[in-house]
Amino acid sequence: MASTKTPYDPYIPYDSPDAPVGGSSKTAAVQQELDETVVIMRDNINKVMDRGSHINDLRDKTDNLVVSAQGFRHNANKARKAMWWKDMKMRLCLIAGVIILLIVIIVPLVIHFS
Repeated sequence: MASTKTPYDPYIPYDSPDAPVGGSSKTAAVQQELDETVVIMRDNINKVMDRGSHINDLRDKTDNLVVSAQGFRHNANKARKAMWWKDMKMRLCLIAGVIILLIVIIVPLVIHFS
């Protein structure tokens, strides 16, 4: 059994006189495999946590992109409406100019021939 100077730890194998020969080496091998598995699992957990933080970063970037796209759409609609009004004003000015030109040409001819 373990000495009274060190407290009992179930994870630390000890050699007892009743243990079969080679039993502690099997226990040590199993313990080593367990330790390797624990290291691998810790690495996997760290990778999953890193992946989660990367996913959060992507989610934040996606949200920023959505806000930017909405702002772009709003400004594009404002520009489109402004250009439509500018085009409409130009058309109205051309139509008014043609009407005034026709009046200037037709009214004197009607007055002269009547």
